[in-house]
Amino acid sequence: MDITGRLIQILPDVEGDSARGHWVRGGFVIETDGEYPRKVAFTAFGEERVAMAKNLPMGSPVQVTFQPESREFNEKWYTDLRASRIQPFVPGQMPPAAGGYAWQGAPAAPAAAAAPQVAAAPQPAAQASGFAAPPTMEPAGEDDLPF
Repeated sequence: MDITGRLIQILPDVEGDSARGHWVRGGFVIETDGEYPRKVAFTAFGEERVAMAKNLPMGSPVQVTFQPESREFNEKWYTDLRASRIQPFVPGQMPPAAGGYAWQGAPAAPAAAAAPQVAAAPQPAAQASGFAAPPTMEPAGEDDLPF
């Protein structure tokens, strides 16, 4: 999942040692744009991900790729938003696709700027490929609708 906003706070790092070795957890907060801005806190695990947020200037527009994760403890549920990437956000620029998801939020080009479409001449079916050409349908008159 992706979200955009302004970086407003870097949270303190927490470090520790486990059976797997040394670990670092950090966090940051962004504020979304819009009519009702929201503050959203993220956690980042690992030195590389923690450093991503620290390298961006405070107040700069950012795009965060994250995965929500919930867990239960003592019959209460807690949710983390785990950031996997934080990068500068440039409005109007398509972000890279992450995890097979292609973002469709870019503004469409104006119709006046589009090049005129020219109908291509019918192409003969390619016999070498083993596929037949799709059937063509001729218009059945001005209006063949029943109503």
